[in-house]
Amino acid sequence: MKQSYSIYLLFALLLCSCNQQNGKDSAESNVPLGDTTRIDSAAPEIQEAMEASDELEVAEKDSILRMISLFKAKNIDAISEKISYPLEREYPIPSIKDKAEFKQRFQEVFDAFLVAKITNSKIEDWSEVGWRGIMLDNGEVWMGNSDGTITSVNYQSEFEKQRKETLIAEDKEKIHPSLKTFRLPTYKIKTKNYLIRIDELENEKYRYASWKVSDNESSKPEIVIQNGTIEFGGSGGNHVITFVNGKYTYKVNRIILGEGDSPEIRLIVEKDGKTILTQDGALILD
Repeated sequence: MKQSYSIYLLFALLLCSCNQQNGKDSAESNVPLGDTTRIDSAAPEIQEAMEASDELEVAEKDSILRMISLFKAKNIDAISEKISYPLEREYPIPSIKDKAEFKQRFQEVFDAFLVAKITNSKIEDWSEVGWRGIMLDNGEVWMGNSDGTITSVNYQSEFEKQRKETLIAEDKEKIHPSLKTFRLPTYKIKTKNYLIRIDELENEKYRYASWKVSDNESSKPEIVIQNGTIEFGGSGGNHVITFVNGKYTYKVNRIILGEGDSPEIRLIVEKDGKTILTQDGALILD
């Protein structure tokens, strides 16, 4: 009998404990999501994440304001320290390789209009676009999320527009007569065995021309393929330009966002859908 009473008492205690726990769970489940006191005490890691997010936002704003102040002061030396090199320019304009060259070519890129646009900009004129960074207005200037370094300038000054036209005209004088008609040069590529040139034509299609790697563009190309099409993959800028020549398909993969050892270009040649050649390549930036 005494044993039965002990079992009963134990059962009652367990039941009471369960009811208390259920009441606690129920009370916590009724806490509104806006009650940060409850969130802080129940899950401090959530608050830490929230605080980190706020700090990153403040850091981004500070980076923007610092950059604006540098342009207001026309401090080219300091600005040159906040550039990710090489600073790419629209082909065939050569990239800016380092700080010294940036100082020499500063006004080619940052003309009076762009400098005024930056110096007169407000925080609300800049916006974060995920991993790509922070952009000014429609992407004329891009900065990195964490350190405020300028990673790209998509704006093109009048000087650069004229230089681009001059370089294209000079380019047309150097290549074989059969290739002189095009709208824009797109890529010059060198692989282990081939020199390749891709141009955009007036019909918004692309043309592929190829030589032996030891040849030059003034000689007649071994292969010319018209009507190439471009296809982008994802938001990183990677794309492939595809050319079909009978049973053969030539794919020129431009790798912008890849692994650390990824090539700039990968050429893939297929015959009847089967890969017969793969060669990595590098861009030629005259």
